Amino acid sequence: MPVLHVNEASFDKVIGSGQLVLVDFWATWCRPCQMMGPVMDELADEYDGRVIIAKVNAEENEALCARFGITNIPNMKLFKNGVEVGNIVGAVPKTTLKAAIDKNI
Repeated sequence: MPVLHVNEASFDKVIGSGQLVLVDFWATWCRPCQMMGPVMDELADEYDGRVIIAKVNAEENEALCARFGITNIPNMKLFKNGVEVGNIVGAVPKTTLKAAIDKNI
């Protein structure tokens, strides 16, 4: 499944889907965010059917950023049954994200 692009209108439905969801809060001008893009694509392929990988454009969804206290990007949050179960800030190795996913899957 490709990476889902979610916004304020679709966010709660996606995180409440019953699957583990990794959400990447990002912006087009953010170089570390751009570096994480291919990693998110790879994770979407590797965890297809088991984990939803989603992206939220921070500039276009300021209310979501405020709701979750996003002050630095990239910021990856893990949700299980609509509840936040993990948070990783900054550009990190793929292995760091995989470990967080595997711990919660």
